[in-house]
Amino acid sequence: MTFELKTLSPEAIPRALEKAERYRLLNEPAEAESICLDVLRIDPENQHALVTLLLALTDQFNVRAAVKEARDLLPRLQSEYERAYYAGIICERRAKAWLHQGAPGCEVAAHDWFREAMSWYERAQALRLPENDDATLRWNTCARILMRNPRLAPRREEHVELPLE
Repeated sequence: MTFELKTLSPEAIPRALEKAERYRLLNEPAEAESICLDVLRIDPENQHALVTLLLALTDQFNVRAAVKEARDLLPRLQSEYERAYYAGIICERRAKAWLHQGAPGCEVAAHDWFREAMSWYERAQALRLPENDDATLRWNTCARILMRNPRLAPRREEHVELPLE
């Protein structure tokens, strides 16, 4: 079934974004996602809507892996710092989704995603303003999760000896 979506008025954008934030806080990320998509239809470069959409997508990682959708938003962020920081957020939240999944191999996948997040946070740290330690706080969170969970380890390299002919 297809519907023609209705268009927001530009004057309604601030209030719509407040609602999107509220829906995220109420753990209703699909509603927040929809609002952000409406805002971006009329203001495609709205940074607040892009970040809120990215976060709403990552809020849904436990029910749908929208990693590509979230990563596709990164180039649209104007700040190099924000691109690095939110790339880290995507990886960290994907790692946590793997942890909650509990499937075989999830510990290795979660470890790899946490380490990638930490790498992005290190890049963001180098680009940050002096009063902004958000990337440091996130890096420390990932490090503590890895240190507290010894089962989260990198994939072991299996050495296979080939027979000599």
